[in-house]
Amino acid sequence: MDLLNFIFRLGVLFAIYGFIWVLIELVLGILSMGSNRTPLGVYLFRAIKYILLVDVTVLFCYNLENNQIQLYNFGVAGLVLLTYFVGKLQNRQQQAIFMNAFGSGMSNLNKNFNIQAELSVIALSIGFFVFLWFFPQYSYNPLSVWFHESIINIEDTPIFGFIFKVIGFFFLLSLLFKMMNGFVYLISGKPLIPMTSRFGKFKKDKTDDFDDYEEIN
Repeated sequence: MDLLNFIFRLGVLFAIYGFIWVLIELVLGILSMGSNRTPLGVYLFRAIKYILLVDVTVLFCYNLENNQIQLYNFGVAGLVLLTYFVGKLQNRQQQAIFMNAFGSGMSNLNKNFNIQAELSVIALSIGFFVFLWFFPQYSYNPLSVWFHESIINIEDTPIFGFIFKVIGFFFLLSLLFKMMNGFVYLISGKPLIPMTSRFGKFKKDKTDDFDDYEEIN
């Protein structure tokens, strides 16, 4: 139960963190007068977002009573972070496939997707997590502490806290399913439910000359 409760709390953390980040992006969009960011700017911004999420997640692994890192929670948090990042990558990849399926009319919406850049951002974030494994004291900084305290405060509010706890519950279910799917794949060589693109059939009906991999590269 402690494990499930910890993953549930991480789900609440990720949901509230994403909410705060949406507000930050909204403010930055207003200040930039809606100008489009370059692909480099998009991935630099995403790297900052992911690295800060790693930082805040590490703070949640501390035992507040003795101010010591809990290694068991730390390992679970790393697995949850990796699953979360890969899930985000799969969602963006499917969106890119969907946009390409509609032809040149939506090609500009897909120009910022780059699989190598996506993987590099994830690798950098996980690398930073490993660094904090050995040097957890560096997770304490004014920005990460502010995010940590803000998330705790929002979680404790009656209405918003309940909403994000519901999101955390579904996050827990989704994560358990993904882990079970991966375990079944390792045992049998086939996933419990094939993780194929939601738009793969639609695309193949339109053209048989390209597969998903060719269309997103």
